[in-house]
Amino acid sequence: MINRRAWLGDVGRMGLWGASASSWPFLSACAPWPIGSTSALPRRTPEQLGMASSAIHRFVDAVGQQGFELHGFVLMRHGQVAAEGWWKPYGPQYVHSLYSMSKSFTSTAVGLAVAEKRLSVDDRVVSFFPDDLPAQVSPNLAAMRLRDLLTMATGHETEPTWNMVRSPHWVRHFLAAPVSRPPGKHFVYSSAATYMCSAIMQKVTGQRTVDYLRPRLFDPLGIAQAHWEVSPQGIDVGGWGLYLQTESMARFGQLYLQDGRWQGQQLLPSDWVRQATAPQILTTRPAQARRPDDRNDWMQGYGYQFWRSTNDGFRGDGAYGQFTIVLPKQSAVLAIHAECRDMQGVLDLVWQHLLAGMKDEPLAADGAAHARLVDALQALSLPMPQGASRSARAREVSGRRYRLEPNPLGLDWLSPTFADESAQLVLTGPTAQHSLQVGLGAWWRGHTALPGTPPRLSPGGAPPAGTAHLYMGAGAWTSPTRFEMMMRFVETAHHDRLTLQFDADEVHLTFKGSLVAIGAQAHEERPVLRGRAAA
Repeated sequence: MINRRAWLGDVGRMGLWGASASSWPFLSACAPWPIGSTSALPRRTPEQLGMASSAIHRFVDAVGQQGFELHGFVLMRHGQVAAEGWWKPYGPQYVHSLYSMSKSFTSTAVGLAVAEKRLSVDDRVVSFFPDDLPAQVSPNLAAMRLRDLLTMATGHETEPTWNMVRSPHWVRHFLAAPVSRPPGKHFVYSSAATYMCSAIMQKVTGQRTVDYLRPRLFDPLGIAQAHWEVSPQGIDVGGWGLYLQTESMARFGQLYLQDGRWQGQQLLPSDWVRQATAPQILTTRPAQARRPDDRNDWMQGYGYQFWRSTNDGFRGDGAYGQFTIVLPKQSAVLAIHAECRDMQGVLDLVWQHLLAGMKDEPLAADGAAHARLVDALQALSLPMPQGASRSARAREVSGRRYRLEPNPLGLDWLSPTFADESAQLVLTGPTAQHSLQVGLGAWWRGHTALPGTPPRLSPGGAPPAGTAHLYMGAGAWTSPTRFEMMMRFVETAHHDRLTLQFDADEVHLTFKGSLVAIGAQAHEERPVLRGRAAA
């Protein structure tokens, strides 16, 4: 095996960059690391870090061939970035929703509080909330420990989160839910359990979890951009709702790979790292699982808000492919942002191409293969609506005002405008006007507070109504009378597809969020808006 310390020392003497800064595929030109990071990670060619550029190229090609939608990735080996790329219009400068990848950060906050002796994983959950307990505290609820929250072994028969987020007081709802089994023995995945960890953190520290983590984790790691959604009680939701840049996730994974040390400082006790990433409890086999357990990355055990992985690794992960994968034997970290329902399929490609391409020693330089990889990474993009930038109908309808039929979104008027390089749709209600602008053949940046956007898997922690969300938009005429708008909410995993159908003096506007497109059961489709041209 390679001497990691000697290798890092040799690479360090070679200078910060293994290639010119311009050869790395950042969307922010001239920026040697993502906007928002306070210090640069060293970067090397894959060959210098024991990987073939061609192996990474094959991974990227396979992602496209299998139809997986990745938004960005950062691959590290031996503490240095080997490759990174973002599919336009996503980029390194944007934070991105982590979904349940957030849980691993909540666990880290608990570990820091344990180290500060503010609490213990054996503390009883009911002890933190004497004013929120049900009239009758069952023996199983009384026995529930913080450890049981961390390992998803609360004793609940079913996941309580969906009902919890619809209740006026989340902590009280959680404590009132029946605990039918003795805690600590049976795994039931529960985002509500992680929320309770965050609520406990706020009880013992007097701070939101994100604020507690800033000086202890985010600032030392060089993570300048981080925000967390909150419950109606102002508590970080814990089990989801954290937003970070892709590289920030990689830094977090590197901290865990290094047993909690960062730049010579022990940020997180190594004992906590080992406990959190060890298999604390066996996971339960889903009824629909078809592959053998030894090839199922959700059947390798669960730690403190970390999943064990095949290939003797561990990871934090979130819905639709938000991954921070740590492979200790290979000294590797991979951070991924995505919108992909087949998360196991993405992991299979990681094992097939990236893991298989990791060697114990540096490889001979391969300038041609590296140049091809850099070109491929710079060219990464997601498709825009396909069609024409012009239509004879555009001249007829541009600037017209359409009176909308009564609708649940409370919108009264619709007015489209078509120009040479862009299109604009204005939707007006009694108290607000929403202007959506998209490029024709290019992504245009905008913000919108249109009701129902961006698509969300859960209503829990949603920002207040009227909050404007960043999007990148593109459009095209997909037929002579149909105009399609794609709005990618680049700080989330999801996108919206709006279609305007013009027939004589009428217009129909339909919405199709990507959650509906990939079969999310929780998401409701929005109504079709119908309007007639004003006289």
